Amino acid sequence: MLNKVFPAVMLPVIAAMVVGMAQPAPAMTLRVCEDPNYLPYSNRAGEGFENKIAEAVAKDLGATLVYTWRSTRASGGWDQFIHDTLNAKKCDVVMDVPYASQQVLTTKPYYVSSYVFVFPRSKNYDIQSLDSQALRRLRIGYEADTPPEDGLKLRGIIFHAVPFDVGDTDGESPAVMLDAIQSGRIQVGITWEPAVGYFLKSGFPQMEVVPLPNSRSQGVPEQYIFPMSMGVRLDDKPLQALLNGVITKHAGQLTAILNQYGVKLVRPTGVPDY
Repeated sequence: MLNKVFPAVMLPVIAAMVVGMAQPAPAMTLRVCEDPNYLPYSNRAGEGFENKIAEAVAKDLGATLVYTWRSTRASGGWDQFIHDTLNAKKCDVVMDVPYASQQVLTTKPYYVSSYVFVFPRSKNYDIQSLDSQALRRLRIGYEADTPPEDGLKLRGIIFHAVPFDVGDTDGESPAVMLDAIQSGRIQVGITWEPAVGYFLKSGFPQMEVVPLPNSRSQGVPEQYIFPMSMGVRLDDKPLQALLNGVITKHAGQLTAILNQYGVKLVRPTGVPDY
C-alpha cells in the first residue's frame, strides 16, 4: 500500500490548488453594439428585434448581455458606427449586417429578406419589379443611398421620385414612408422590409407588399434580396464560430422572433440553404 506523507510546508500549496480547481469558469460577457433609438431594430428599452436576437444568443451562451450604445445615424453613418464601437473594441458583435460585408467578419446568415414595394391594397397597382410600367406614372418614394435608388436611376424614373433619408436622420421612424403613402404625398414606397414590417403588421394592415426580385428585363441582374448575418471584428474567428453554433442550434427560435416583428423571409432562387 502506498502511503505518502506530504511535508507540512506543502499543505497550503495543495489547499490553494484545490480551491483554484473548484472555482467556476469566469462568466462570458456578450458585448453588443446597438443604436439606442431606432425601432424596429433596437432601443435602450430592449424593444427591437435586434435586442431580442441578442437576448436569445446571450442566453444560449450563458453570457451576460452588455450593450454599447451609439447611433448608427449620427455623423459618419454606419461606417463611423463600426469604427467607433466594434473596431474600437468597445463591443464585440453587431446583430444585423449583410452577409459577406467587407467591414466585418460575418456569421452564416440567419435570415434572408428583401426590399419591397408598398402601396394601398385598394389601388391594385400592377407592380412586380422596377421594370413595371405602372411605376412610370406613379409618385414613388424611396430610401436614399440604397440599391433601389440605383435601380430607379438606371431606368430614368428617379426624377419624379421622392427620397427619404430615414437611415441618416436620427430619431426618424421607418414608418414615415407609410405615413407619406396614406397622406397621398407618394403613391408607392420602396424600402427595406425588415424596417417597416413591424409597422405594416401593427398599424398599416391595408398595404400591399411586393418583394423586389433580383432580376432585370435587360442587362445584368440587380440585388434587392440580401442574406443577413451577425458581424464581429475581422480577426475574431472564435466569436464567429460561437455565434454560428447558436444560429445553427436555434434557427427556429430566431425565425420566430423575426416573425413577431413582421419581418418577411424570402428564399430566392440561387441562394443556398445555410
